[in-house]
Amino acid sequence: MARPWRTTFGLVALVASCFALATLVIGIVAYEVTHEALEIQLNHRVAIETRALIDEGDDGPSGVATAIRRREAARSTASLDYLLVDASGRRVAGLLDANAPTAPGYLEFLHYRRDGEHRIAQALTTRLPDKSRLVVAADRAVIDEMDATLLKLFAGAFGIMLLLGIGAAWLVGAVTRARLSRIDRTALAIIDGDLARRMPITGAGDEFDRVSATLNRMLDRIAGLMDNLRQVSSDVAHDLRTPLTRLHNRLDEALSAGNPDEKRQAIEAAAAQSRELLDIFGALLRIAEVEALPPRAHFQHVALDRLVDELIETYRPDMEVSGHRLVTAIAPGISTTGDRRLLQQLITNLLDNALRHTPPGTTVRVQLERDGAIARLTVSDDGQGVAAEDATRLFQRFARAEHSRSSEGHGLGLALVAAVATAHGGIVSLLAPPGFGVAVELPVRRND
Repeated sequence: MARPWRTTFGLVALVASCFALATLVIGIVAYEVTHEALEIQLNHRVAIETRALIDEGDDGPSGVATAIRRREAARSTASLDYLLVDASGRRVAGLLDANAPTAPGYLEFLHYRRDGEHRIAQALTTRLPDKSRLVVAADRAVIDEMDATLLKLFAGAFGIMLLLGIGAAWLVGAVTRARLSRIDRTALAIIDGDLARRMPITGAGDEFDRVSATLNRMLDRIAGLMDNLRQVSSDVAHDLRTPLTRLHNRLDEALSAGNPDEKRQAIEAAAAQSRELLDIFGALLRIAEVEALPPRAHFQHVALDRLVDELIETYRPDMEVSGHRLVTAIAPGISTTGDRRLLQQLITNLLDNALRHTPPGTTVRVQLERDGAIARLTVSDDGQGVAAEDATRLFQRFARAEHSRSSEGHGLGLALVAAVATAHGGIVSLLAPPGFGVAVELPVRRND
């Protein structure tokens, strides 16, 4: 069911209608207040004139009649009208062509005639001591004219406000539809397979640009995940072919072996090969899990300096036995927010990489320092380093330097390091030669 008030045009039109209605209400209130003020002013004028006539004619009705004649002789269009009648109702003075009210006090609508026209006046009737009645009347034409002017003014304001509101609603609706149609066309192109398309950004910095930028970041993230998926598929097909072939050959040897000892050896080799494959798949699943970012819900405070110290002490005996020299420089009081288990895996992989892929006598340096809001962990060595063509892909799955292919490993350690760093809002990079080193930058825990 269509709901026009939920469209941009409908919402703006509704707001404009509310403003127009508010203008109408304000106009009605202003009209009533102004009308009442004019009536009070007219009553006040009539009362002052009545008091002046009575004061001038202090010798009685004859003096009041004389004052009335004097005023009518100097009559202007803005003059008041007068009527003085005796106790029996006979006219004594005044040209007001109306029946004198019998009750004293104000009369809002007194019908009279002037120059043959029917008119309405606002009058005050005062009873004099001899029972005669003095009527002073002010024509209400000025009030009627002011009422008509106010009504025209507020009706025009209401109409203009309504027209401007409808025009603004149409304009805003047209602009919004134009911007949204561009986003819609881009989305349809992406649905049709043009995954390189991105939402248009005008550079105005408005709400549409912010939404487009957010959608573009989402699309970039999806594109990155799809690239990772394609890379994993390619890596699994390429790098697992050799171990699977070896496993198949081992099983064939076990089937064809006539000697029980040879059969047992072939089966044990196949089992070892299968465990290696399981390790590879486990590492791949671990990287995929980290890249999917589920651990963010379990992030907590981690004392990074203490964690690095603990792992260094764990690796120090192995380093010494293998002939490596371990040098550390750990700044105290550095912590971050994250998954302790993942951060431990990150540091372990870096230390493993330095231990396995460098010859005896190599100096391994582990350094943790703080640079503003960034904690920087570096693990470096003074070994032979890697070739420039290898450096660009070492953080990819199954990527290994040429001189490391003869050593243990599957080329997944640094890929996991990169995934963990990214999951924690950090970045990972290679240090410049000489030697080989990896730098991991993580955000420092807030309030530290």
